[in-house]
Amino acid sequence: MGTAVRHPLSPRLDHCPEGLPREAYFDSAWYDREMRTIFANQWVLVGRAADYEAGKMRRATVGAAQVIVVRDSAGALAAWHNSCPHRGSELCLKDEEEVGKLIRCPYHAFAFAASDGRLVSTAHAVPTDDFDASAHGLKPVATKVWNGFLYLNLSADPGPLWADVPLDALNNWPMDSLVTAHRWESEIDCNWKAFWENYSECLHCPGIHPELCDLVPVYKRGIMGQSEALDWTPSDATGPNLRVGAQSWTMDGTPCGPIFAGLSEAEHRMGGNFVTLWPSAYVVAHVDYVRAVRIVPIGPEKTKLIAEWYFTPQTLAQPGFDPADVAAFAKIVMTQDGAASEMNHRGMRSPSFTAARLMPEEYEIYRFHQWVTAQMEIIV
Repeated sequence: MGTAVRHPLSPRLDHCPEGLPREAYFDSAWYDREMRTIFANQWVLVGRAADYEAGKMRRATVGAAQVIVVRDSAGALAAWHNSCPHRGSELCLKDEEEVGKLIRCPYHAFAFAASDGRLVSTAHAVPTDDFDASAHGLKPVATKVWNGFLYLNLSADPGPLWADVPLDALNNWPMDSLVTAHRWESEIDCNWKAFWENYSECLHCPGIHPELCDLVPVYKRGIMGQSEALDWTPSDATGPNLRVGAQSWTMDGTPCGPIFAGLSEAEHRMGGNFVTLWPSAYVVAHVDYVRAVRIVPIGPEKTKLIAEWYFTPQTLAQPGFDPADVAAFAKIVMTQDGAASEMNHRGMRSPSFTAARLMPEEYEIYRFHQWVTAQMEIIV
């Protein structure tokens, strides 16, 4: 075992390191620290910016914080903590509510400007001279739009958006013009990192994903790409990732509509361009549509998945087109991934488990673990 030599340019690990300790998946103190560090400092995806309508405020979850996102009549987006500076009451009680120029607290009717969060009125309360209204506006949350996606950041001094590839990786896709046409949510009984770990390797693919392995033949070998193979060299020819005759991640491999103009030959061969954006999301751009999956921790042992599918207006206008038909293939894969992540999480509950021993093919999990532990040292 392990006698073959990896090429030095292969992403495979040259050793079998230990993974995160068992408590990283179950301990509430560890989880709380992740919320105070990783999810309080990193950009978190909350959906497509275009889906936040003018005249509405919508709740969003960013780590341990409830946030409200508001788009004013001029089209500008702003985000605030969903907490009144007076006594802490929620401001937005439903997933989405109507809003005008003011956000009014439903508890004591304090009112704040929706555009800039200024305290405008204390309603029936009559403050004394020591009360500084300018210091009691809504607490802001930073916003950023990338390729039509809206990101929020709780930090007062947010850094750049983190991605595993350059942020121009999707420049050849018409990202800003795509329309959200299908949404799917699922709750899985596992730590959020367990799902990311499953996403980050394909050793499980032959046993868990028969349909996916049929579409992407290299996955049958338990690897995510040719460069992970022990016999790989940089001079090896690069062929299509999908099976012969398939062009996209659909049930039969047929594009669901017009193929995006402007994609390179290499982007066509990929069949799916993955962009990983720790800690909250990944985006998969196909030749005919785009999918994004959000990973939302809701406790040490529970995670919500939110998947959305995006299409051009031309594709949606096709007679009889149903986006659910396109989503069906990825739903099979994600359901399998969710079940595998739950299975792994249940097994880690055993007192005999102390930490994983990662294999060379699990290089991305190793990188993820290093990233997690480094981020947890940054406390705001």
